[in-house]
Amino acid sequence: MYAVIETGGKQFKVKVGDVLKIAKLNVEQGNEVVFDKVLLFQGNEGLKIGSPYVEGLKIKGEVVETGKDKKVLVYRPPSKKAIHRLKGHRQWYTKVKIKEIIGG
Repeated sequence: MYAVIETGGKQFKVKVGDVLKIAKLNVEQGNEVVFDKVLLFQGNEGLKIGSPYVEGLKIKGEVVETGKDKKVLVYRPPSKKAIHRLKGHRQWYTKVKIKEIIGG
């Protein structure tokens, strides 16, 4: 049994017990989060495809941690003036453990 959810502008295939690393959510560590944007669900009864979302289906998860990802370097090569830029960026993330699928 699995589902495809949408969060943070991205889609993730999830099943019970999975740990996802998604864009930062404003939820404290240890609290529960509910994903209601379910695009697809595969269960015992077959495949349900939403248009755009499956009605009455929710995914419950628990926030494991929130932090910053590894540094990504952004380099702009020199143009005519030979001035270059090197910047670093660390993206915030939230790790969520999937607890249950409700309505499936």
